Amino acid sequence: MAHPISVSVDEDLERTRITVLFRPILAIPHLLWLAIWGIAVFGDVVVSWFATLFRGSTPLGLHDFIARYVQYTTHVSGYVTFLADPYPGFLASTPYPVYAKIAPPTAQDRWITGFRLILAIPALILAQVLQDVWLVITLFSWVMILLNGSQPEGLRNIGAWILRFQVQTSGYLALLTDSYPDFDIDPRPTPAPSAS
Repeated sequence: MAHPISVSVDEDLERTRITVLFRPILAIPHLLWLAIWGIAVFGDVVVSWFATLFRGSTPLGLHDFIARYVQYTTHVSGYVTFLADPYPGFLASTPYPVYAKIAPPTAQDRWITGFRLILAIPALILAQVLQDVWLVITLFSWVMILLNGSQPEGLRNIGAWILRFQVQTSGYLALLTDSYPDFDIDPRPTPAPSAS
């Protein structure tokens, strides 16, 4: 069964050198907005935990607000780590080459909900280790892009896999699903769905 949260990367490997050179500076407004929005999301996750514990599912409004934040985080992460070249929007309301697809709310096990923080510890530890690896990959990608104008496919694929694990961990912790993050080590990014 497919995980209810997936990450797609629909971007070629070419990058604009000048925006890559200044990417850390260009990302500052997004990082500030993430921090501000994150404060509101934290409060909503606490409310969602109680609601999910008692109702057995996350209320639709809370789910959608938290999911939008996770999608926005995915856009910004894709931009900052060179998985995508275009500058992202500030509300995750426009299409972006790196995006998270999050299933609508479904029934969640109350026991899993009640012990979510404890159950999430192994995934959080692995996510932190992967975050450190991703930093090294991002720095190496930055140099490679500045030298030849494109991101090496292997580095892009590993970065996309790490991003997927990070997003699934965030979604699990934020009660978007009670499916544990997927440990599938296939580093290839999920292809974008074809337009039909």
